[in-house]
Amino acid sequence: MYRRQVEVIGKENQELLSKKSVLIVGCGGLGNIIATTISCIGLKKIYLIDFDIIERHNIHRQFQFCEQDIGKSKSIMLSEKIKRCNDTEIIALSSKFDEEIDIKVDLVFDATDNFETRIKIDKFAKKNNIPWIYASVEEFVGQVGVFKKTSFDIFATKKITSKGQLPPMVNLIGSISSMLGVKTLIGKQEEILYFIDFKEDLKVKKFNL
Repeated sequence: MYRRQVEVIGKENQELLSKKSVLIVGCGGLGNIIATTISCIGLKKIYLIDFDIIERHNIHRQFQFCEQDIGKSKSIMLSEKIKRCNDTEIIALSSKFDEEIDIKVDLVFDATDNFETRIKIDKFAKKNNIPWIYASVEEFVGQVGVFKKTSFDIFATKKITSKGQLPPMVNLIGSISSMLGVKTLIGKQEEILYFIDFKEDLKVKKFNL
């Protein structure tokens, strides 16, 4: 099934992925992209966590959802949509994320829209000595980063009001997040932060953490 992927990462790395488990916090726009793409790579287990339900205004950028899903749990519906013909186990949790959650994973994906939850993700990751992938997108800009030892406190984590989002920009940031996740899981990714600006021409800035 993964022949073309093995051509890129090798058989040993594919076997490594088959033993890995990840947690995706947030099942909205970014969560839809990350969960869909990461479910295709042959992982052992994927946890999805989100307390929210699907609303009509979500559908334009949360492409796994449709009109018939309105009012249903985001995590449960997303888990049903990404189940594929492979051995990856998908577990949906309909609750808010808590840094004291008792699960064992090798990587956490941030697909949230607020600093408060990201701080909790950072605490969970540091406590369990695992990396996590930070991702955010607003209007024409996005940020994606890999955190290992560096504290998330480097950001000015003040309360902000979320701005609008374009589906292609959400897809772009979500896909970069997934790619960084794959490289992290096979041990080929160091800490990094990317700033992507698509207001006029595409500009990408890279910062070492």
